[in-house]
Amino acid sequence: MASLSQVDQITNLHKNNELQLLCFRLEKDKDLYGVNVFKIREVIKYKGGITMITHNTSSLVEGLITMRELTIPLIDLRKWFYYDPRLPNRDLRQYAIVREKDDEDIIMICEFSRWKIGVRIYEADRILNKKWTEIEQTSGLSTATTQNSKLVSRTRYFDGSLVQIVDIEKMLVEAFPWIETEKEEEMKRLQRFDIDKDILLADDSPSVLKTMRNILQNAGVHHQDFPNGQRLLDYIFSPTTNIDKIGMVITDLEMPEASGFEVIKQLKANPATSHIPVVVNSSMSGSSNEELARSLNADDFISKSQPMQVEECIRKFLMKNK
Repeated sequence: MASLSQVDQITNLHKNNELQLLCFRLEKDKDLYGVNVFKIREVIKYKGGITMITHNTSSLVEGLITMRELTIPLIDLRKWFYYDPRLPNRDLRQYAIVREKDDEDIIMICEFSRWKIGVRIYEADRILNKKWTEIEQTSGLSTATTQNSKLVSRTRYFDGSLVQIVDIEKMLVEAFPWIETEKEEEMKRLQRFDIDKDILLADDSPSVLKTMRNILQNAGVHHQDFPNGQRLLDYIFSPTTNIDKIGMVITDLEMPEASGFEVIKQLKANPATSHIPVVVNSSMSGSSNEELARSLNADDFISKSQPMQVEECIRKFLMKNK
């Protein structure tokens, strides 16, 4: 669980529509990538053993590593960059991060969507503070050119060079496909609702939007999707939008142009929209992040696209007067 000081730090960043990115490289002197620091527990140098769990050369999971009595799966991020689900049997060994024989592995210990994993990188760089308005969207909805993208957005480094932000949620889905299989089984058990209002979704990860679409379609609920918070706000506050038709908003916290907090702040501050239930759908799961969601005046919290939790929110906020 995060400390109260960490919750306060995250909250303050969101209140200022800011984020912090850990910048890193996958090859020496090559491109810079970034991940939100609040998805990273720590960055370690690792020289321990790796327990093999498969000899399949196409596997994204390198094996299991153990640190301080915690055993977690390890993924080589550069391998994932070359992974294509349309070529599931492709040998990925040639794309592994290369370093000298006696060098230690650099591993990000990440925690999101209730999972802890190790992610091998070449080197960690600096932490970059940015406004969400300084983050440029690179992926749209489900277009042919973005379906296999590993990146969701980009920004600029201190010297003006490009920093590309990785779609960590997509990596998790592709490395552990059984997670989605479990969700698909849950979707079959979803109650179908008869509701005449729309649910609005905002998330910058195409893979998350795809999962959420499937959940709401299985629940028989009308919905509209937006790739970031600003697009959602533009729609809601458009003079042509019928506010009475909006039943609920489900939003990520981390999005370009306008964060989830900005969405909550604007909706709750406006008398015309303050009644609309806002549910945070975040991969930063755990009780500390539920506290964060409540501190943002959100009405509820979902641990990243869990079908039964979505169903409960529909029942709670859209069926209460039926």
